[in-house]
Amino acid sequence: MTPINYNHLYYFYVVATDGSIAKASTRLHITPQTISGQISSFEENIGVNLFDRTGKRLRLSDIGQLIYSYAEEIFQLGDEIKNILQTQPSAQGLSFNVGITDAIPKVLAYQLLKPAFDMTEPVRLICKEGDLDSLLAKMAINKLDLILTDQTLPSGSNVKAYNHQLTESGLTFFANKQLALQCQQDFPQSLSGKPFLMQGKQAAVTQHLSSWLKEHGITPNIIAEFDDAALLKSFGQAGYGVFAASTLIEKYVASQYKVKIIGRAEECKEHYYIISPERQIKHPAIVEIVNAIKQD
Repeated sequence: MTPINYNHLYYFYVVATDGSIAKASTRLHITPQTISGQISSFEENIGVNLFDRTGKRLRLSDIGQLIYSYAEEIFQLGDEIKNILQTQPSAQGLSFNVGITDAIPKVLAYQLLKPAFDMTEPVRLICKEGDLDSLLAKMAINKLDLILTDQTLPSGSNVKAYNHQLTESGLTFFANKQLALQCQQDFPQSLSGKPFLMQGKQAAVTQHLSSWLKEHGITPNIIAEFDDAALLKSFGQAGYGVFAASTLIEKYVASQYKVKIIGRAEECKEHYYIISPERQIKHPAIVEIVNAIKQD
């Protein structure tokens, strides 16, 4: 027999405790379909039926009642440990688990997240990076409080989560000194035929930028595409091509990478979102971040 999957055991425990998949879905912030699938996988792995199913009604089978008694003891002990830790003084402060998609520039992530450290209560920030799908999988099992991304929640997603637009920005175009001098006159038409470094196809900005270039009749020579925003800028610094980045961080980009600003496209918008398991944001750190953006 394969080892017990404790995430599956927890889903079973919550459904059995709450009496229905619908109620468990509300508590876990996961769609009913996902919970049903996880329980089916659990039953398949352990080789027993945990519920006797009559229509949509679920009733614990005999073996299900036995396993529930063990699960109840396991998770009650877990709650006791949690309560003990919450009553102890902690130098680490409030835990704040954040997922950041690859397309978000690190300096922008820093600017957006730093208000969390302005709280009276100390915060322990834990950042994870990855693509949106992998981060949503972590949020589905309550390992993330927030995802910072340039995309909204995919339609048809099985994860019960909500989009909140955080801010938006136009684009600034950069190049090293020599190439910038060739592009600054007659911008943006001057970009036609010039070597260009484009963000990867998974970045939401790629579609916006491509549409903007087409609308203005601009055909740059796209010589490379990058999922890693820092690597793109490094190639731009070395003079391989023009690149675009959020206007919100243009001063940082110009200074850090020693490149010149060619021009701006304020109408070509990048949108930045937070995805959270809460429709109404309650986590103190997220509230602090949102309020800071509103005040700017």
